[in-house]
Formats: sequence, structure tokens, C-alpha cells
Amino acid sequence: MSMAYVYACLILHEAKKEITDEAICKILEAAGITPDKALAKAWADVIKTLNIEELKKRAVAVPMAAAPAVTVTPAAPEAKPEEKKEEKKEEKKEEKKEEAGEALEGLSALFG
Repeated sequence: MSMAYVYACLILHEAKKEITDEAICKILEAAGITPDKALAKAWADVIKTLNIEELKKRAVAVPMAAAPAVTVTPAAPEAKPEEKKEEKKEEKKEEKKEEAGEALEGLSALFG
């Protein structure tokens, strides 16, 4: 959720608008997010101390993990339902880890 505040600040910066807690809240509301006014104020105060243009210049694109190589093998017998459920649970855990990593990368890029 805090990434939404970062994006709102970046949108305001790109639009050359003043980054205020009210402006951040308006952007979040327009996106369908109920803003936390205290958090919006905190972001507005922090952003004022940063040189966003310098941070954007220093930001490094982080390459995404390469997709695994696809190999063709003969058809195996269908997995049991229990195995499929376990695979889905593992996939969801991996997705959550990736999402958390992306959020941290975004903050890292913003704050160096």
C-alpha cells in the first residue's frame, strides 16, 4: 500500500505540482484507495527533503529473473488433486515474495 504513496508523489512531481498531503490524498482517492491522511502528510514532508530528479538519475533498473527454460517431455500421468493444491500454494507464496521484493526495490530506487 505504501507504494501507492510513492507513485502519487512521483505523479505530482512529473506534473510539476506541489507535493502536499492533500494532493497525495486526491490522487489515491482517484485510484480508489482510501488514503491515510497521517501517512500522506509523512510522505509529503519526506519528499520535500529529497531531490527526486537526482534519485531518478541514480535509480538502476533491476533485471527481472529469467524465465526457466522450457523443455518438451513425454506426457506424464496427471498429478493428484492434493499435489495440484500444494503446487498452487507454493506458487502463491512465490508470488507474494516477488511482490514484496518489487515493493522494496521501488523504495530502494526512490531513496537510494
